[in-house]
Amino acid sequence: MHWLPEFFPVLRASSLPYQLTAPALALLLVFRTEASYSRFEEGKKAWTKVIAGTNDFAGQVIASVESPTDAMLKKAILQYIMAFPVALKCHIINGSDIAKDLKTLLEVDDLAVVLSSKHRPRCVIEFISKSLQLLDLEATKRHTLESKLCCFHEGIGVCEQLMGIPIPLSYTRLTSRFLVLWHFTLPIILWDDCHWIVVPATFISAASLFCIEEVGVLIEEPFPMLALDELCHRVQINIEDILRNEELIQARVNTKRTSRHKKHSPNGWPAASSEDRQPG
Repeated sequence: MHWLPEFFPVLRASSLPYQLTAPALALLLVFRTEASYSRFEEGKKAWTKVIAGTNDFAGQVIASVESPTDAMLKKAILQYIMAFPVALKCHIINGSDIAKDLKTLLEVDDLAVVLSSKHRPRCVIEFISKSLQLLDLEATKRHTLESKLCCFHEGIGVCEQLMGIPIPLSYTRLTSRFLVLWHFTLPIILWDDCHWIVVPATFISAASLFCIEEVGVLIEEPFPMLALDELCHRVQINIEDILRNEELIQARVNTKRTSRHKKHSPNGWPAASSEDRQPG
């Protein structure tokens, strides 16, 4: 049974070219998606280090700065530490409102300085560095705190590298054009075996392969795909929780220390109880 009019030419072609080019197309899609996923993994690891470094840095500041005269400066440093992930997020994601995101973390004057800076994450780091120099700390403690800034600089470097060096555009164009040409001629190969079933068959094949190619395009820029707002908010919650519990934890530790000293005599032996001291 003929499905087409007699005057309509039936195009036929050998399937050999498709058998030869199908592996090349598959490899091209795999390499394209793998390259994009490698960028996504690198961006995720960079932000994991930034968040972990932020929490660690804040904990070190809280534990090291004990002088009452540095209380206000300590609070300011913790605000700068909480502001850094937000500033970095706004630096790498276009369309972010950094003024809105930082207004609850920084004072008005500090925020104005950050907004006027060309590189806002590094400006926040400079605030932290200058503040650390003003703390009344031993040189070793100050050096330890300053070394924590390396994690922030590394995070900026990785993020800017991923932003500035994308996957070559020619590679993306080659993949998409190869897919279009391949599926444009696919019905000619399938007609003898499938007839009108060639329409849904071509659609399913095109939808599947183009979706794979689109996944590579989406994850090529990893930062919009990561939940950076939630990560930054989680950092703020963690640091604020540590600050709220700092005095309570210190009081409990001091109580245990006092109780331990009462249970031992000055010579290191356990103190005798009242019953042991009574004469027999």
